[in-house]
Amino acid sequence: MSAGWADVDAFIADRLIGGDPALDAALARNAAEGLPAIDVSAAQGKLLHVLARGIGAWRLLEVGTLGGYSTIWLARALPGHGVLVTLEIDPHHAEVARANLDAAGIGDKVEIRVGPAVETLSRMEAESEGPFDLVFIDADKPNNVAYLKAALALTRPGGLVIVDNVVREGRVADAASGDAAVLGTRALFDAVAAEPRLTATAIQTVGSKGWDGFLIAVVDGE
Repeated sequence: MSAGWADVDAFIADRLIGGDPALDAALARNAAEGLPAIDVSAAQGKLLHVLARGIGAWRLLEVGTLGGYSTIWLARALPGHGVLVTLEIDPHHAEVARANLDAAGIGDKVEIRVGPAVETLSRMEAESEGPFDLVFIDADKPNNVAYLKAALALTRPGGLVIVDNVVREGRVADAASGDAAVLGTRALFDAVAAEPRLTATAIQTVGSKGWDGFLIAVVDGE
């Protein structure tokens, strides 16, 4: 019998990632604290890490912390003076994430801001915070366009905006869908397509997390 998606993910992790006690402990703590198991996979986390390192990022913004699994991957890409700001609406999730980040030894690089991300981002824009080198969006899908607009205002030219969960098991192609997450994702694609300051593509992913994908955009400037 041929290998399945999860088997290939396991092969990739074994050959290119290896064991990681801090990341394993973060997932275990998340489960013990009742957080949903919707973190990126190890291979996807490593991809975020590689992209951040590839552009020499030292200021990162994450929308949607959950338990901090992807946050750890991103923070590890930062140089010594780097900083990551991550936004989480749920105080309990933020508390678990803080414990995971501290246990992973990168807590000093990460600031967790608790509250609705749309409101937090609006304050960041008003205060001209930034610029950030990379923004990773992995939060509630109906607000994807609002997150994109904020990311565009807060990211430097040449920086990256990455959005997770943009394929949704193929449902993104269903124009008749009434699902709020699908509608938010389709609106995201339309907004990116209409934005001249972005050069973007999306790639489908399969693996232990099923069938989904990332949208990746470069900010071209004014």
